[in-house]
Amino acid sequence: MVLKSSAELELMHEANAIVLKTLKVVAEAARPGVSTARLDELAEEYIRSHGAMPAFKGYRGFPATLCTSVNDVIVHGIPSPSHRLKEGDVLSVDCGVIWKGYYGDAAVTVPVGAISAEAQALLEVTRECLQRAVSVARPGRRLSDIGEVIQTHAERHGYGVVREFVGHGIGRALHEEPQVYNFGPAGRGPELRPGLVLAIEPMINQGASGVVIDEDGWTARTEDGKLSAHFEYSVAVTHNGPWVLGLERT
Repeated sequence: MVLKSSAELELMHEANAIVLKTLKVVAEAARPGVSTARLDELAEEYIRSHGAMPAFKGYRGFPATLCTSVNDVIVHGIPSPSHRLKEGDVLSVDCGVIWKGYYGDAAVTVPVGAISAEAQALLEVTRECLQRAVSVARPGRRLSDIGEVIQTHAERHGYGVVREFVGHGIGRALHEEPQVYNFGPAGRGPELRPGLVLAIEPMINQGASGVVIDEDGWTARTEDGKLSAHFEYSVAVTHNGPWVLGLERT
């Protein structure tokens, strides 16, 4: 695990601020009739106009700036000019940037127009899973404590926790050690230490936890065709508790 200095954390805070603002731009543009490719264009324009670079584009061959995952797509959906959003869709948007040699990474799931009460409940619980996970990213806690609170909250509401994909350390590389599982039990793994930065990203399914991959080798869907939601922050462990990078400390 790579521990970051206060100066490095400030640079990562700046990187993640660009990510969060990009996600806001995309969320505001995510309306019925808009293609996911158009959202990708808007994101890349915003990122480059602010002096950063898209982190995902070309990473291991991924072709786009954003991952746009609609409805039953869990993660790694590829933006397409032919995929136009529809009223009632749920859209997960994952975005990363490179800023002054450091990475930022975050994700949000947003409604497209009016969505069902069941879909709204999934989004709210998944967001709560992330918030609860952030709250335990403190010195002295164990890595698996993060996954345990995610799993407990999701399963309490009858949802499935994706196990095939995980969160990760982040810094000068997009993916650093350790891997951050979204399930427990608590009390295992390394002790969290100040300077550690973790991309915490619960991926929660409306139904079963299973995953299938499309022929493109990227698009990961729920095996039962039910909805999935994904929220992510890059979180620094500090002496004063968790710091969601990109957001001002309270």
